[in-house]
Amino acid sequence: MSLRFLQLFILIALVGSTIWLWDTPVLKAIKLFVVLLHEISHGLAAVLTGGEILRIEVNELIGGYCQYRGGNRFVVASAGYLGSLLWGGVILVVASRTDYSPQLGTFIAAVMLIVTLLWIRNTYGVLYTAGSAVVLFVMCRFLPQWAVSIVIQFLGTASCMYVIIDILDDLILIRPNGSDAHALSQLTGIHALFWGVLWMLIALVMILYSFYLAGSHNLQSNQSTTRPSHELG
Repeated sequence: MSLRFLQLFILIALVGSTIWLWDTPVLKAIKLFVVLLHEISHGLAAVLTGGEILRIEVNELIGGYCQYRGGNRFVVASAGYLGSLLWGGVILVVASRTDYSPQLGTFIAAVMLIVTLLWIRNTYGVLYTAGSAVVLFVMCRFLPQWAVSIVIQFLGTASCMYVIIDILDDLILIRPNGSDAHALSQLTGIHALFWGVLWMLIALVMILYSFYLAGSHNLQSNQSTTRPSHELG
């Protein structure tokens, strides 16, 4: 039972740290990581529905876009926020429930380098993505396992939280026009606000379930032992 409360304490501390560090360079790096996940999700959806990725950009304004050709535009537009939230939740749950945080971090770093080589063309995006991949790889290689686990859990927690804020800002409060929700509105004729609210509700369910899985692991263990090109941002 004490292990369960330790994990819950770590999770609460990570959430608190995320809020405390929200406007610092540390969180800017993670926000950019979420932007990268967002754009990769667009691109992956395009590839899985018969399209191809032409270019991915991540910029210093904590924004980005994925230029693609072909694919199912409805699926691609839907994949950005939900995909990045899914990856953030998976990162959090795997890091909190297993001992594979160093391997997970190394895998993430490798994916970032591959994406940089294949699709990122703007200078800032190349420097950020490749530099972050190198830093993450070094941390996974030289830090003790428990420290890497905390780092990866923090990455997953902050990623999940930023997706929620990003959906609220981009789709509901600040720029409903030009957003993924606006793209879906053009495709379906349904107002962009509907898609923003729908994604927000889905995101809240996903993040709560991810936190539940991350925080309940040790309790369960104890009980068992006792074609035209398009751009999306």
